[in-house]
Amino acid sequence: MLRLSYSKRVLRFSFPARTSRGALTEHHVYYLHLTDTEHPGRQGLGEAAPLADLSPDYGPATETRVADFCQEFNRHQLLTLAPDDAPALVPAGQPALRFALETASLDWEQGGRRLLYDTPFSRGAAGIPINGLVWMGDAAFMRDQIQKKLAEGYSCLKLKIGGIDFATELRLLAEIRAVAGPDRLTLRVDANGAFHPAEALGKLTQLARFHLHSIEQPIRAGQWDQMAALCRESPIPIALDEELIGVTELSQQEAMLACIQPAYIILKPTLVGGLAAAQRWIQAARARHIDWWLTSALESNVGLNAVSQFAARFASPNFPQGLGTGQLYTNNIASPLAIRHGQLHYDSGSGWGDLE
Repeated sequence: MLRLSYSKRVLRFSFPARTSRGALTEHHVYYLHLTDTEHPGRQGLGEAAPLADLSPDYGPATETRVADFCQEFNRHQLLTLAPDDAPALVPAGQPALRFALETASLDWEQGGRRLLYDTPFSRGAAGIPINGLVWMGDAAFMRDQIQKKLAEGYSCLKLKIGGIDFATELRLLAEIRAVAGPDRLTLRVDANGAFHPAEALGKLTQLARFHLHSIEQPIRAGQWDQMAALCRESPIPIALDEELIGVTELSQQEAMLACIQPAYIILKPTLVGGLAAAQRWIQAARARHIDWWLTSALESNVGLNAVSQFAARFASPNFPQGLGTGQLYTNNIASPLAIRHGQLHYDSGSGWGDLE
C-alpha cells in the first residue's frame, strides 16, 4: 500500500534575494515522501516550495494543507499511482503541491533514485546551458555579481531590473556590453512587471541598444491588451512569466497566447502546476510558433533536479535554461548537481545528502 508523508526544511539565502516584491532571507520547502509497505527500501521524493507573494498556494496555512493532503492520500489506501494521474489528486489552486506529488510519483516509478528520465544529462554525459542570474540590488552589488558570472564562463546572463534607478541599470548594461558584445554574451532582463504601461515602450526602446535576447514581464500580469500592444511594438522580444500563473484551463491559456502573442513563455513547474502542466503550455505555445524555456522557482536541489531532468528531456539542448538557483542557499541539500562553465551538470558519481 502506498503511503505519503512530508518533511520540512527552511532554506537560508546566502544574501537577501531582492525582488520587485521585497527581500527574501529564507524559503520554506516541504518534501513529499512516497513509500510502499511492499517495498520498504524505496522512496519517491517531491518538493512543494510555494514562493512568497507569488505562488497561489503560499501562506501561513501551507504546512497545514500539506499535512492534511498526506492524511487524505493515505485514507484512500492506494495500491498504485501513475505519474499522469497524480496531479488530479491534489485540490485545485495548489500548483506547488501538484508538482511535488507528480515528481514523487515519477521518482517512485523510476526506482526512487532521483532520476526521472533517462537522458545524457542524468547519465552525466552532457550539461544543460543555463543563464547566470544577477539579482536586483544597488549598483555595486549587481556589478560584483556580473563580474563573477563573466569570470565563471557564462555565455548568457539574466539581470533582474526595475528595482533601482533605471539610468543606473542602463549604465550597468553598458558596462557589460563594453566587456562582452552580443556575439560573445547573450543578455536577458527580467522586469517582474515593474514598468507602467505608459512608460514601458520608451524604456524598451532605450534597452534595445544593448541587443538584448528578451525581456520578461515588462508590465504586471493581467493586462492582456496592453501586453499585446507591447509585443507588437517592442524592439525587444517579450517573454511572459508571471502572466502564466493561475491560468490553468487550456481554453484560457490558448486565449491568452492568441491575444498577447509573445515571443516566449517561461515555465516554472512549481507555479504552473507541475511537469505535465508545463507540457500543456508548451504544446499550446508551439501551435502558435511561440518559443519557451524553463526556470526554477527557488526550490531546493530536490525540486531543481526535477525541473532540470525535465529540461534535459524536452528542451532544446543549446538553449540556456533558468536553472542556476541552487547556489543561492547556505544550507541546500547536497546533490549531484554542479555548475561548470555556464552549464548545469549531473555528476552521476556523486550522491544525495540527507534532508534533515
